[in-house]
Amino acid sequence: MSFSLEGKVAFVTGGGRGIGKEIARRFAEAGGSVVIASRKMDNLQRTADEFASLPGKTLPIQCHIGKPDSIEAAIAETENRFGTVDVVVNNGATNLEQGPSLSVTDAAVMKMVEINVLSAVRILRLTVPKMIEKGGGSIINIASIAGLRPQREGLLYSFTKSGLIMMTRTWADEWGKHDVRVNAIAPGLVRTDFSSFFWKRLDKDAQYPPSQPIRRLGETSDVGGMALYLASDESSWVTGQIMVIDGGATAR
Repeated sequence: MSFSLEGKVAFVTGGGRGIGKEIARRFAEAGGSVVIASRKMDNLQRTADEFASLPGKTLPIQCHIGKPDSIEAAIAETENRFGTVDVVVNNGATNLEQGPSLSVTDAAVMKMVEINVLSAVRILRLTVPKMIEKGGGSIINIASIAGLRPQREGLLYSFTKSGLIMMTRTWADEWGKHDVRVNAIAPGLVRTDFSSFFWKRLDKDAQYPPSQPIRRLGETSDVGGMALYLASDESSWVTGQIMVIDGGATAR
């Protein structure tokens, strides 16, 4: 079984750290040309420098996924440097206003929708038509088990990730005839800076959700392998799927 990405171009949002960084690492190890995009260029550059010895090329591009002009510029630079995008990973996200649902503000709702949902729409509007012209591609949306069941005091994160899951299935149905595959990964609690609010609240002796059969926190490496599979031709008959990676937390 080969997970080669040689000759393929990948665009990974939130690629400077956490899950996005690990996905970019796997892609570069597999020989892909990988663009890592986020707001903080210092994180991106450190990651690109770290990956410099890998078989694939890693290009850092500063991009604010909440701003259409920034997305357009990042995609244009990607195409200028590497050519048509074959793989998109919509990983960039935010999580605002943890707390009771009635305390949620209009501004937070709009911000969460723009970053967690609308950014994917904008990126795919620019990349999918060229994937179709080329004969196919792979889109990987990083969702969450919070999109499958409510996250306590996390209304906004849950509903935006649930929306991304439904968009995944809708796009898969629409674009499958063009061999553009669309899948999502729904991680459980993974040890990253982004999720530290949650895992740092766990009992130090447990370090995993109490209902989880595999008794450890997830690591970014647990997600990276699945992303590589979905990006590669080994998953050429897989689309519209939500790949849950959660240590069994949703099994009960």
